[in-house]
Amino acid sequence: MNATSTRPTLTELRLSAFKSHRGAGFSLGPVTVVSGRSGSGKSSVLEALGVLTRLACGDGLGEVFAAVRGGAAACVPQGARPDAEGRRGLRIGCTVDGPVGPVRLDLAVQAEPELRIVGERLTGAGEVLLSTALRDPARRTVQAAWHTAGLAPVTRAPLPDDRLATALLPLRVAGKTQGQLLVLAAVEQVLVALRAVFAVDPQPRRMRGPVGVGDGMLRGDCENLSAVLHRTQGECRTRHAALVAAARAVCDGPVEGLTVMRRVLARSGGGAAREAVMAAVDHGPLLGITPVDRLGDGELRFLALALVLLTGPGVLEMDQSAEVLPAQRAMTVLADGLDYGLDLAQTRELLSLAVRAAERGHVRLVGTVHDACRVAPEGFDGVTVIALGRRSLTGAMRERAAERDPGRAIERVPEQGGRREPAPMG
Repeated sequence: MNATSTRPTLTELRLSAFKSHRGAGFSLGPVTVVSGRSGSGKSSVLEALGVLTRLACGDGLGEVFAAVRGGAAACVPQGARPDAEGRRGLRIGCTVDGPVGPVRLDLAVQAEPELRIVGERLTGAGEVLLSTALRDPARRTVQAAWHTAGLAPVTRAPLPDDRLATALLPLRVAGKTQGQLLVLAAVEQVLVALRAVFAVDPQPRRMRGPVGVGDGMLRGDCENLSAVLHRTQGECRTRHAALVAAARAVCDGPVEGLTVMRRVLARSGGGAAREAVMAAVDHGPLLGITPVDRLGDGELRFLALALVLLTGPGVLEMDQSAEVLPAQRAMTVLADGLDYGLDLAQTRELLSLAVRAAERGHVRLVGTVHDACRVAPEGFDGVTVIALGRRSLTGAMRERAAERDPGRAIERVPEQGGRREPAPMG
């Protein structure tokens, strides 16, 4: 056991075959930004993490891939040839560090001709803790074998081919032998980390109206921002003050505070009206109060993202492992288009907030940006940058290229995103 690492954390993502990625492995730091032009595969990195998260929460393959752009068929790498039986698929995996040490989860999914899991492997502590394989294509099951280390070295049983076997093991493993206890500890480590992933995509157009007072768990689109700000203002003054300070650092004009304005929501069908609130920025006695319906999209996105980074699972609408204490969980925030609609100062302030939150060990961030050289330049401590595809040379890079060969105009350089990895399963 590694006693120094008590919070399960996602430290690596493997895309052996997923959309535009083949044999790629990405190390995930406490704050990670994935950079690249449109079409370079930035969003695919976060989509793969989202797939693993929903499977860890117990969702079936059908509903998981229904939420992915293009469905499961679009996740198969372009140009991938079917085998003799017309089957094509995808392969993804991750590593979770924690008390057991590094635990690897690798998954092979058949997308065509029918969607099913055809192989899964969980490894840790030098052991293959769980493996599954499709033995009979006519049956909707896989043959699973998990580490026992008792009278029999492994236990075998059929499991559904549309669910993550790792998520099903806590109901199957008795925990009577040391081997079974190791399996349960590794499974818990992986599930706690994956279930603590929160994908946030603020939608300003949905954040401008009044919200019922009791709607205090922030959703991924942040439409109930006003109600959550009302809650944090009363329940956690320290974090609310930090949010005000962040807004003050990037907003145009003075910011004295973030407050709420009382409103009334009429119920449909003629029912009784209910109390509602609308968030507002207090600019002080000279400029007064600006409600959120008058704020710009960038300001609203910044407030929502900053609120997510400063709060945590207790304020976010997400699947959690209720049996695990909050102090033993580390939430991972996924923010596709982190810099979308934001100016440079707002994006850098968000990254600074994320770094400070990550230092406490409770919040991690994986976000995508178009140009990491601008938002997280060299010397921006605490940010791991993953560069995908090809991008233009900037400033000092262009000057160094000109010094090496003044007569040659170099416009672009290739950048390899991640390192090459062999396929996780045969």
